[in-house]
Amino acid sequence: QVQLVESGGGLVQAGGSLRLACAASGYIFSINAMGWYRQAPGKQRELVATITNGGSTNYADSVKGRFTISRDNAKNTVYLQMNSLKPEDTAVYYCNGDITTAAVTIRRSNYWGQGTQVTVSS
Repeated sequence: QVQLVESGGGLVQAGGSLRLACAASGYIFSINAMGWYRQAPGKQRELVATITNGGSTNYADSVKGRFTISRDNAKNTVYLQMNSLKPEDTAVYYCNGDITTAAVTIRRSNYWGQGTQVTVSS
């Protein structure tokens, strides 16, 4: 099995910055892609940013130019640097991993972290 553990959430004033981290652990054979999603109260979960094994990135229009996703392959960790935060960025942020495991057989699955709260005050 695979565990994704997020950290770095918290309360920040508008215009401030936060850095989220998500570490993957378990019987990992390879990490194909990782990403961040968020869900605000009363809204559907939405994509924030993704990064492939090769380093290609994709961002939601609402965060382009403010957020940066990166990964440390040696540590199986993905980061989300969030700058110029706005109150509308307030949400629970979830880490997602497209991961191939090799515990018994080789198997590719999608995994989610437990989420970390980000609150931006105006």
